[in-house]
Amino acid sequence: MTNDFKFSAVAIGDSNLGKRTEGTNVSISTVVLPSITAPPKLGPVNGKRTSNDTVASFVSEEEFRRMLCRERKRSERSRKHLLLMLVDCKGTTARTTDKPLMEKVAGVVAAVIRETDLAGWFESDSVVGAIFTELGNAEASAAIKTIELKMSAGLHKSFKKDQVDKLQIAFYAFPDSWAGDGTGRSVSAPLYPDLLQEEEKKRTSLLIKRAMDIVGSGAALVVLSPLFLALAAFIKFSSKGPVFFRQPRVSQFGKHFVFLKFRSMKVSTNDTIHKDYVRNFIAGKAAAAPAEGQKATVYKITNDPRVTAIGRFMRRTSLDELPQFWNVFIGEMSLVGPRPPIPYELEAYDVWHRRRLLEVKPGITGLWQVHGRSSTTFDEMVRLDLQYSRTWSPMLDVKILLDTPRAVLTGDGAY
Repeated sequence: MTNDFKFSAVAIGDSNLGKRTEGTNVSISTVVLPSITAPPKLGPVNGKRTSNDTVASFVSEEEFRRMLCRERKRSERSRKHLLLMLVDCKGTTARTTDKPLMEKVAGVVAAVIRETDLAGWFESDSVVGAIFTELGNAEASAAIKTIELKMSAGLHKSFKKDQVDKLQIAFYAFPDSWAGDGTGRSVSAPLYPDLLQEEEKKRTSLLIKRAMDIVGSGAALVVLSPLFLALAAFIKFSSKGPVFFRQPRVSQFGKHFVFLKFRSMKVSTNDTIHKDYVRNFIAGKAAAAPAEGQKATVYKITNDPRVTAIGRFMRRTSLDELPQFWNVFIGEMSLVGPRPPIPYELEAYDVWHRRRLLEVKPGITGLWQVHGRSSTTFDEMVRLDLQYSRTWSPMLDVKILLDTPRAVLTGDGAY
């Protein structure tokens, strides 16, 4: 059984443009298809399919979602937009005199799409999907308007007005904007059906991972509490300001949370230095600097004037990361996973970079931390994160956790 997606949409023909139904908090383009009293006749036009192409050519729900995943990843690499259109008929049980309602909807979709587009069942016999690829240089909004007019013409030609009014249609553009206030999933869920299906398949393993997180972080908070107190005292006496540094970070699916660290910098410092460096680092323009006392070079600010003396020691030994065990304990992070970025870092991300925030929950340690840390480029770090998500298992987490103390003690890539 596949997951049902709720999505914000409007009834076709509804006069309230943009009025949404209840659903998940996703970024979405919705349209109202206007009533057309004399719709233009649909016919074969330059590679368009005709109405003779019916549901016989439609792929199954499983295959359609697989194609959507493939086209989304292709779009990541090509940087070309694609559109997903969903036509939902679950609001009505009406039947036409000659065919089931959804078959006639599918026939309209088949007449609208081009030979390069893909059509099938997003949900079997209830939601028709179409993937529009190769949009060229056209803006997504312009493409949506064109498709909207053709769908409106076809639907009003094939159905009575009361039937059309019960249909719902939604468009999702990829790459999506990840719009949202950070309190929920900022991605457009229907664009990522494969991720939720993976969650379902790995439910037992994910429960084991969460149990490991609770037990591991809880034990660390208790055992390391004397060290917490000692570090808090050093921080408080060495410089003015709070003991903890709180910063918004981005978790899985674009949700924001408050990230905890021991404060290693002076208060009221300007983050311009870090913003500029991060943009250059992500773009591959940051030069590697020689690491003090190490043969390797690091991709990190090595002489940051904002860092305090005790802060420099904590960073070298990763002791400033210890408060994140609380983030793990309450479920905002995991013991193992990609490092959560600062929101402004996403502005410099390439589309494929964002996948590191989709497939797994962020963590304190991970493949990147035990394989060079700051001695790797950003693209290499992302590839390690994606490798982790592809090969993840509870045993892999155990292996990484066992390798982490060695990485901390040697200080490879730390600064």
